[in-house]
Amino acid sequence: MAGPDVRGAVPEGLGAAIRDTAEEIAALLRAGAGMERRVPQSQWSVGEAAAHLALANELMADVAAGRARSYGDGTAQSLAAANEQALAAFGERGAGPLAGMIVEQAGACLRALEERSAQGAVVTPLGPMGADVLGSYLLAHMLGHGYDLARALGRAHMIDRERVRLTLPFFLTVMPRVTDTAGTAGLSACYAIRLWGGGRFGVRVAGGAVSVGERLPGRADCTILIEPVTFLLMALGRRGQWGALAQGRILVGGRKPWLAPRFPALFKAP
Repeated sequence: MAGPDVRGAVPEGLGAAIRDTAEEIAALLRAGAGMERRVPQSQWSVGEAAAHLALANELMADVAAGRARSYGDGTAQSLAAANEQALAAFGERGAGPLAGMIVEQAGACLRALEERSAQGAVVTPLGPMGADVLGSYLLAHMLGHGYDLARALGRAHMIDRERVRLTLPFFLTVMPRVTDTAGTAGLSACYAIRLWGGGRFGVRVAGGAVSVGERLPGRADCTILIEPVTFLLMALGRRGQWGALAQGRILVGGRKPWLAPRFPALFKAP
């Protein structure tokens, strides 16, 4: 992983990726497309998805600044309920105001993260995180919803290999916290996950629990080589594995390659 940025808590490249992603999402909204369009595979309109993103950036800015915010208990159900309650209480659906808020609150979160440095972990809706991981969380969340907005508006998305690499600290931190016990039941295995062009981590499953680390296991049962954009979309619940396997975006190997299809089921995207 990249070394720390000279400003302190935000790893090198992450700040620029967050700012650029926020600006690109804002540009999508300001381009004049209909805010009433439906987001594919979602109950939200473009306006609702953009409002959620603006509110989420504000939430993360508050969390980064150390301000206590209650927002569910980390389960998918509680987060969905908190999202709907927040949207119901926030009436803005205009492209311009929401675009401005997304950019402003992403910047506010970054400034707070850069000031935290050695101040310790903060409490997020998905558990405690260091400043570097919270920044990675902010980027991953914006990329997921930015992808949704781009699809709804018929525009190119802003996910690329480097931005995916910068989200890995978040995923490595949160994966054990979103384990699906139905998926881990009866499984004992070591996975080596490699992203095309860089980025890797190991996952060990034993006794129903999952542990994740940057180092690959010495002898992996199953090795999964995956195209980075595909990895992010699958991790965020935007894409299934079978189409990606058929398109050659996922390659599997190791002593037990048949374990690969079980890997996505180990986790439940919040």
